[in-house]
Amino acid sequence: MPKPPKHILVIRMSAMGDVAMTVPVLRAFTQQYPDVKFTVLTRAFFTPFFRDLPNVSVFSAEVKGKHKGIFGLWKLSKELERLNIDAVADLHNVLRSKILKLFLFGIKCIQIDKGRSEKKALVSGKVFKQLKTTHQRYADVFEKLGFKLDLKNPSFPKQSILNDKTLAILGSDTLKWIGIAPFATYESKTYPLNVMKEVISTLSKTHKILLFGGGQHEIDLLNSFDNTINLAGKLSLNEELDVISNLDVMLSMDSGNAHLAAMLGMKVITIWGVTHPFSGFTPFSQPEDYALLSDRNQFPLIPTSIYGNKYPEDYKEASRSISPKTIIEKIESIL
Repeated sequence: MPKPPKHILVIRMSAMGDVAMTVPVLRAFTQQYPDVKFTVLTRAFFTPFFRDLPNVSVFSAEVKGKHKGIFGLWKLSKELERLNIDAVADLHNVLRSKILKLFLFGIKCIQIDKGRSEKKALVSGKVFKQLKTTHQRYADVFEKLGFKLDLKNPSFPKQSILNDKTLAILGSDTLKWIGIAPFATYESKTYPLNVMKEVISTLSKTHKILLFGGGQHEIDLLNSFDNTINLAGKLSLNEELDVISNLDVMLSMDSGNAHLAAMLGMKVITIWGVTHPFSGFTPFSQPEDYALLSDRNQFPLIPTSIYGNKYPEDYKEASRSISPKTIIEKIESIL
């Protein structure tokens, strides 16, 4: 019988939410099998996600630089071979990772089953049922490498201590902290800003509202919200994670920030537009009723796509069917 691997290369290069979803799975693994070492191949930007995981180091994939193209991937394979990896868990399963695995000839490789046919059936309306979660799909890869994982009783990192720079931005008071990340990759996954303003206006009367986003366009939009603290562009990713770990609750779209908060053990309320939790992208370890869904009586084709990139034009603001009152009451019930 072959020996179980001692050093596993984990491949997951993007997107932010998908990379964040690896963290609770790796945390469970490192607790249940403390003798196994990991190297995570991902973008350098995501390194802070893995900062408190024992036996986990990050190898930066420079796919727009020295690791670009076929020759770059060959060079990357040579760099990785020097680390004495004895198995590969490909949690990405795209052309780039497939080519890289060819170059890592002789090393056992298992790739994720993304369940493409089930997801296709879900968005086509042939089935409407809960599919396997992405976290479980990741865990299945490790099981095929010989490591059965239990994700049922997770533990999370301790609340971070905030540095002086962050404390100066946040100020001091005894209010509850609500993080709000109002943006997503697609408009169809974003709660319309005029109704989000209603939500924020009500909550900010009694709580501290911290806004998260990225890029100049989002920063400008976030500056239009009154009585809030806009953190976009002011903190490093490490500092943002520190703040998130101190929140009382996070309100997010079906997007990356939901997964950042969930990997840190925060309570996460998510707003779903044309996508749906049945696709398996619910944030880790959250109760079912923390996902607030668009009205399927009004929008029966939901989910119109897995990622929110395809939808009938009149579905673009499907999430408007979730009332501000519903969101506010859900957050207040958690606080």
